[in-house]
Amino acid sequence: MDRRKFIKYASFTGASFTIAACTERKSNNPQSGVSPRTSPIAVNEPLKVGFVYVGPVGDFGWTYAHDLGRREMEVNLQGRVRSTFIENVSEGADAERVIRQLALDGNKLIFTTSFGYMNPTIKVAKDFPDVYFEHCTGYKRAANVGTYLGRFEEPRYLTGMIAGKMTKSNIIGFIGAYPIPEVIRGIGAFTQGLRATNPKAKLRVVWVQSWYDPAKEREAAQALVNLDADVLTQHTDSAAAVQLAEEKGIFAFGYNTDMSRFGAKAHLTSAINKWGKFYTHKALAVINGTWKPENVWYGIGQGMVDISPLNPAIPQDVQRLVMAKREEFIKGSAHPFNGPVKDQKGVVRVPQGKVLEDKQQLAMDWYVEGVEGSLPKGSLK
Repeated sequence: MDRRKFIKYASFTGASFTIAACTERKSNNPQSGVSPRTSPIAVNEPLKVGFVYVGPVGDFGWTYAHDLGRREMEVNLQGRVRSTFIENVSEGADAERVIRQLALDGNKLIFTTSFGYMNPTIKVAKDFPDVYFEHCTGYKRAANVGTYLGRFEEPRYLTGMIAGKMTKSNIIGFIGAYPIPEVIRGIGAFTQGLRATNPKAKLRVVWVQSWYDPAKEREAAQALVNLDADVLTQHTDSAAAVQLAEEKGIFAFGYNTDMSRFGAKAHLTSAINKWGKFYTHKALAVINGTWKPENVWYGIGQGMVDISPLNPAIPQDVQRLVMAKREEFIKGSAHPFNGPVKDQKGVVRVPQGKVLEDKQQLAMDWYVEGVEGSLPKGSLK
């Protein structure tokens, strides 16, 4: 299973972040009663922190966002940490080898940033009980292994709202990586937002079976344009769709980081992930001896996800509508999957007055109403 195969997720700006403000945050982890480990790092010894990346740091997507977080952590903790990263690490035996080597090299905190690293992380952690591990998007924890991700369905919903107001053809194109719960959930949240502002709009999906392949992503974007899509969005890592949209004179949304540099006119906004404050917080917890294995799943309100600055081409009334919904997400008075939510067959999956629970989101294997086509068979994992 590849990378974020369950779950993948304004900005944490280092300039305003101080060590004094970094206190232990509450967690939704069922293991939150576990006592923190109490082995503070020596005051004069920088904490060595290792990162394992599934893609290149220059993808301007998932891996780039994590590396921005790593660099922000170093700025925030100025000399108290020393970090290193290994990029383009495939899952399986290669991942285990890299994670183990980082532990052998003296890294006391290791972030593994791909779902496919989950089992290798757990395996290596057993052999290094005095090393702390944080696995992004996974669900397996241990005495020295925590998990984390962002509620990217919130910014997805907001971008869907914008798409519904900006489309003229009422056809939106979505480039999907793999048809697994993480991506399906993003498709669903986007479509819920889309239909909230434009009930006539439809979403068409093209799967590329890759997280990062600019050529395939561009081909998929072109195929969607050929199907009359005049707004493109994606759950892949390159800026190929934004670049094609700029060439074609249509609109697009970026993903993971602000991709406006690749299409100033086309780019409406991006659903972004920001990891810097979380990385700072966890590193400081290790330094202070207060680290404990948590299950962190944070949204816009906690600052782990958001949307990038809005394109002025978006009408002011639409911008106000979107920002009002954003505030509702922050306050917890709205949810991307507020009922009623129907699937493609018109079956009510979430009744009025209910929301799609986390457990159901993490196993989502169905399209919401408004998505055309069917999920590829035999590819869900």
